Amino acid sequence: MFTTRPTLQGTFGMVSSTHWLASQSAMAVLEDGGNAYDAAVAGAFVLHVVEPHLNGPAGEVPILLAPAGGEVRVLCGQGVAPAGASVAHYKELGLDLVPGTGPLAAAVPGAFDAWMLLLRDHGTKPLAEVLRYATGYAEDGHAPVDNVGATVETVRELFETEWTSSAEIYLPGGQPPRPGELFRNPALAATWKRLLAEVDAAGDRVAQIEAAREIWRAGFIGEALVRQARRPTMDTSGERHTGTLTAGDLAGWSATYEAPATYDWKGWTLCKAGPWSQGPALLQQLALLPAELPAYGSADYVHLLIEGCKLAMADREAWYGDAAEVPLDELLTVAYNAGRRALIGDKASYELRPGSPGGRAPRLCAHAHVVATDDPGSSPLGAGEPTVAKGPASPVPGEPEVAADGTTRGDTCHLDVVDRWGNMVAATPSGGWLQSNPVVPELGFPLGTRLQMTWLEEGLPNSLTPGRRPRTTLTPSIALRDGLPVMAFGTPGGDQQDQWQLHFFLAVALRPAVRGSLDLQGAIDAPNWHNDSFPGSFYPRGMRPGSVTVEARTDTEVVEELRRRGHDVTVADAWSEGRLCAVARDPETGILSAAANPRGMQGYAVGR
Repeated sequence: MFTTRPTLQGTFGMVSSTHWLASQSAMAVLEDGGNAYDAAVAGAFVLHVVEPHLNGPAGEVPILLAPAGGEVRVLCGQGVAPAGASVAHYKELGLDLVPGTGPLAAAVPGAFDAWMLLLRDHGTKPLAEVLRYATGYAEDGHAPVDNVGATVETVRELFETEWTSSAEIYLPGGQPPRPGELFRNPALAATWKRLLAEVDAAGDRVAQIEAAREIWRAGFIGEALVRQARRPTMDTSGERHTGTLTAGDLAGWSATYEAPATYDWKGWTLCKAGPWSQGPALLQQLALLPAELPAYGSADYVHLLIEGCKLAMADREAWYGDAAEVPLDELLTVAYNAGRRALIGDKASYELRPGSPGGRAPRLCAHAHVVATDDPGSSPLGAGEPTVAKGPASPVPGEPEVAADGTTRGDTCHLDVVDRWGNMVAATPSGGWLQSNPVVPELGFPLGTRLQMTWLEEGLPNSLTPGRRPRTTLTPSIALRDGLPVMAFGTPGGDQQDQWQLHFFLAVALRPAVRGSLDLQGAIDAPNWHNDSFPGSFYPRGMRPGSVTVEARTDTEVVEELRRRGHDVTVADAWSEGRLCAVARDPETGILSAAANPRGMQGYAVGR
């Protein structure tokens, strides 16, 4: 079977990420004797440098880890809403939605602390050794991918007139980062060098990591983050606001470990973060499948998955969040999903239909039914990551949107690693991107905007609530086979993440192996699709009922049959849907494998 690249195979270590420099930096750590967790931390900090339009240190990250011989765990790097971030406060400011940009959208930054905990508890390398790759690229420069400069151009006016600290880094001499020229972030390099200098005398490896965590919370980094949050900042509302983040918020929060949400399907067990993420939506999509599936790739197959996704995402909207108890067990039961499956007919549904687990009545935010128009100048759809800041004169208050060809203007990052001992990690770093907030001038990176995913309506599972996490779209995966970890995978893509991951997983599970191993690359390369028939998670939170976007490589007979069934089908570019990364390990042979997404021309897998 033809694929764009081979599925890599080896026995020493495998890395797959959304940028080749992150993949190779992580592999360098493995070559230097580090384990999967050391490698993941090194690769993640490189992603902050080389994909600054997609993630940053003050963003967030859910991490799934499967230690060799141990239990799968979730490391939650999603910060909570600050103590002052109440619905009442935002309503007093005249807001009906949390702005898509600016300090009012900033949760307590979570990514840095999560990576530090992973390194402390599961890694072996000193902090200086894993940070040296990112520091080097920030100080000495790297050749940026096209999308960095293209993203900066979309916010040029805002940077030059309002967010001038961002212009200093991303528009030096009035020019955005350009391919073929080295781009540097000296402020970020100086931050990591100062951090390492200050922790040097703290003691051993663990003591230095703990000292770094304290500097993030209360030292020069924490102080600068709080100062930035208090600066009046232009946001997507068209007004200048100050944020609510305080020193107490930073000091009172830590990344935490928790058990994964799981679902068993035909000998596989899928592990996801809990319903503070959208991860269980993938599990419910599996639960909605009938015992016998239609032929892979057929119109019946695609229709079934689209309609199941709509039901799972409707339940996400009604029931997922961190501000109320989530009836997750009931949402994943056989009986509940049999009833939900009965709603799937031969025709496309244009309704948002949450269920009633355990007889509970579903409740949706009043804004959840806002429908996007076809006019891109007024479209309220936010179908992907990240939200791009625009000046108030812009006809598009928030980005990204799905363009006519189905592409989005933003994504996030992903990273998977498996080492020779069998340790496995999947992580989806995001937030704190260059177009989310102004760069903190003392640090070289901005605050995040994850609070935009909460509702400014009381009493919902995803209501903005002090001390509670916004429901995130970030959703890495680990799959077990007969109880043993065999695959780590994930993708950028906001609300599309658990659509594309389901399609990938089923392609792996339903298609023949290649050279005795899972066909990771073939599953990534297979024609993909998504739908937007539910409220988007990003400002300004619209939906397109009945919409389906498919790649041009999709069989024309399948496309026509979907249209006959009432789906509003957009045929996008041939290679436009999905950004998947994956690594795997065969427990019987010890053979490792990896693959990466060819779309976007920057994701790579490496290994030996």
